[in-house]
Amino acid sequence: MVLLIGYNDDEFPWDREGENLNTKYPYVCHAEMNAILNYRGSKKDLEDAKIYVDLFPCNECAKIIIQSGIKEVIYLSDKYFNSENNIASRKLFDMCGIKYEKIEIEGKIEIEF
Repeated sequence: MVLLIGYNDDEFPWDREGENLNTKYPYVCHAEMNAILNYRGSKKDLEDAKIYVDLFPCNECAKIIIQSGIKEVIYLSDKYFNSENNIASRKLFDMCGIKYEKIEIEGKIEIEF
């Protein structure tokens, strides 16, 4: 999850449990949302694109992926497979013709910048 641009993340809680306003969840956005909203190219560039994610997208991110025009989701893990959010995501993707595929990778992944 990523904090939105424009404010200092030290001012907000990072707890995962407790009263909602005292956890990170009302203040952060998922990586999929952050990537799509902060993309600096033409929105047309996302049409028919693939998105690579570590976790299978939640239902909120699924809606953003669909609206952006992305047509394929490649993911590493679906550890929340049986959650209502992920069931809804698969239903949304299936109804909208979005392909999704789990990628199998052995070993570790290294990214150089």
